[in-house]
Amino acid sequence: MSVLSHVLEAAGLATVALISVRSVAERMHPPRALYCEFPLGRPLGVPGDAAFQHEVLTRAFALLGKPEGPVLADHPTVVEADETPMACALPPRFDPDGAPAVDEALGLRNAYDRSFSARGRTSVGRVVGPDEVPAALEALIGIADGTDWAEAGLPGGNPISTVHDIRSYYEEAALELVDGPTPGGRAAEAWFFEQTEAGAVVMAARRAMKAAGAPQPFWFYMAPGHRR
Repeated sequence: MSVLSHVLEAAGLATVALISVRSVAERMHPPRALYCEFPLGRPLGVPGDAAFQHEVLTRAFALLGKPEGPVLADHPTVVEADETPMACALPPRFDPDGAPAVDEALGLRNAYDRSFSARGRTSVGRVVGPDEVPAALEALIGIADGTDWAEAGLPGGNPISTVHDIRSYYEEAALELVDGPTPGGRAAEAWFFEQTEAGAVVMAARRAMKAAGAPQPFWFYMAPGHRR
């Protein structure tokens, strides 16, 4: 959106961008942007709250009257993600002496296999298959503990694709364990990042990579942008 703003402005069209990730606007310098600390996918903040949404748009359009930019303003209200994690019981520990996330992944293997058998397809496999998920988690644990991410043994050296495969493995396994109807994507996301050992490892590795100065795209896209 920031790049497109420059293209449209060059053609003589004034633009205002609603920005969900402030660091992107700080790098790309769109002519006028309103940073809204809202959950990704909710550019106007609160679903169903027309008054709040109109206030966001009014504040954004007001930037058209600002002097020549780039102008980057902050919306004063923070809207927290409120997705309720799906109800999914995790298997009991298999090896109490092993890393919790690795043990958890091993415990989910039967559920993943049942899910794959029932559906005949999987999203796991960009860089690791189900057999390699435990080792991929070991690599992320190493990063969280201080190993340089480029030397941690990540499959293909790609943390984004590695996490995609781990998360897909977990969420597909959860389809066989979840209580109630099939959950929506955000409920599955909340479950993975808030209730599983693997989700905690991913976030710890992400924070460690950021602190170590890893290239921003490599750590940022390991998790949805609103995850801290």
